[in-house]
Amino acid sequence: MHRISIVFAALAVLALGLPATAQQTVTLNVVTAGDQNMVDYVKDYLGPMFEKEHPGVTVRAVGTGPGDAGSQKIYEKLEAEKANAAWDIDVAVIHQKAAGEMVGKGLLAHYVAEIPTGNLVTSEAARNALGADVGGYVMPMFNSQTAIAYNTAMVTDPPATYDALEKWVQANPKKFGYNGIKGGMSGVSFVVGWIYAHSPDTERLIKGPYNPDTKKSWDPILAGLAGFNKNVVLTPGNAGTLDMLNRGEIAMGPVWVDMFYTWQNEGKIPPGVKLKLIGPGMPGQPMYYVVPARAANAKAAEEFIALATSPKVQADGIVKRFNWYPGIDAAAVRPQLDEASWSKLFVDVTPEDLVAKGKPFPIAPYFNDILESYERKVQ
Repeated sequence: MHRISIVFAALAVLALGLPATAQQTVTLNVVTAGDQNMVDYVKDYLGPMFEKEHPGVTVRAVGTGPGDAGSQKIYEKLEAEKANAAWDIDVAVIHQKAAGEMVGKGLLAHYVAEIPTGNLVTSEAARNALGADVGGYVMPMFNSQTAIAYNTAMVTDPPATYDALEKWVQANPKKFGYNGIKGGMSGVSFVVGWIYAHSPDTERLIKGPYNPDTKKSWDPILAGLAGFNKNVVLTPGNAGTLDMLNRGEIAMGPVWVDMFYTWQNEGKIPPGVKLKLIGPGMPGQPMYYVVPARAANAKAAEEFIALATSPKVQADGIVKRFNWYPGIDAAAVRPQLDEASWSKLFVDVTPEDLVAKGKPFPIAPYFNDILESYERKVQ
C-alpha cells in the first residue's frame, strides 16, 4: 500500500472541500519547504496578488517544514507520482540540495527561458546547486547571505579579510563569537569561508570534481582554526550570536543578513551594529522556485513564478517584508525601492560586495567533509 503523507493528504482535503463552482476554476498548488513564514508569504501576499491578476485561478499554499527535510518531502512526492500523466504540485519552493537531486531524476521542468524574468537572474547559484547543474530549472526566490556583524562602539576599523580577522582576534580575545557548526548555519558559513580563505583550490571545492583526498590538505588550515577558536566565544546558535552582540558581550560575529536586519528593525540589535562581508568571501544560499516536470497547471505555474520574481514583487515582498536579498539582479530591483529601503539593505553589504564575495557553499561531498573534519580536528 502506498503511504500518503500528511502534507499531500492536506492538499486532497483542500480540493474536496471546495464548493462546486470553485472546482471549475484552476487551483494552483504551491508547496514550499521552509519555515511558516514561507507559507504565509504565498498565502497572504503572493497568492492574493496572483488571483487578482488571474481571475478564475485559486492559489493554495502548503508547507512541508523547514530545512532539507522539507524539500525531501516534496522530492518523495514527485518521485512517487512519476508514472502519473499529471502531478498535483504546480510550483514548489525547495533548497539547493533537493534541486540538484530532482534535476538528476528528471522531476523538474526546464522553464526559466520561458518566463520574462528569466534573464534577470545573474547569480551563480541559479546555475550551480552544491555542484549540480540546475541552470534553466530554478529561479531563486531570494538569496540569503552571511556577513560579519560588528559593534561600531567597540570596533572602529573592522577587519576586511579572514587574515585580518585572525590578527584582530589575537589582539582582542573573547570579543568575537560564532556557533561553530552547531545551532545555526551562520557558524557553518563562517567555517566554510575559513576553508575557502586558506585553501589553494577553492574553485574545486565549489565546482568539483570531488577528490576524497583533498581533505587531507586541510590539516594545517583546521589547526589554524582550532588556534583561532581558543580566543573566541562559542555561541549557542544564530540567535545566540545576535543576543551576545545586543548585550555587548562580543564585538563581532557572523550572522545572516536578513535575520540581523529583522532583529535590528525590532529593536533587538543597536543601530550602531553594522555589517561587513569579509574577503575573500563567505557563503550564502537561495531558496528556489521550481515547476515539476508534469505539473497539471504548468503555464499558470510559470506565470506565478514570473510575478514572484518580478522587480516590483522582489522589492516589496522579498526586500521590504523579509530583509532578504533579491533572487534576481539587485540592479533590476533598485528602481522599485525607496532610498531608505535600499540603504538599509545595500549600504553595509553592496551589490558589488555580493558579486565579488558572496560565495556558494561547496559541492555536497566536500561540504560533508568540512563538517566532519571540523568535528574531529577543531571542536
